[in-house]
Amino acid sequence: MNLDIQAYNNSQSAEDKLICYILAEQINLQLPEAENKIWHAHPVWFLEENPIVGYSKQKKGIRLLFWSGKSFEETKLNVLGTKFQDASIFYNSVNEIDITDLKTWLQKAQEIQWDYKNIVKRKGILERLK
Repeated sequence: MNLDIQAYNNSQSAEDKLICYILAEQINLQLPEAENKIWHAHPVWFLEENPIVGYSKQKKGIRLLFWSGKSFEETKLNVLGTKFQDASIFYNSVNEIDITDLKTWLQKAQEIQWDYKNIVKRKGILERLK
């Protein structure tokens, strides 16, 4: 595991640390070719420099975010805004993590991608890559 991500996970409370480790482990298993690093202060995985999935500690819990998740059309993923294609789910216990769902979402994250890498160049306009 990336040492910076490991340090991020270790900085969490006991339950949140377990959640983070399970998420990181599953993401690494399902997206072995993805680059991962701390980006904007939280762990993020990239395919061809395009952000795909990440997680962060927020007031509501550990938020697992898929940058193109709105297009997955998964009812368990919450779509908060209308401008971008992100969707997420919050976890407060490891018991809430459904590994089958997580694997499905990570598969969709590879198959369905919006071009966040070039969003600044396109002045906020997203284009679908896959």
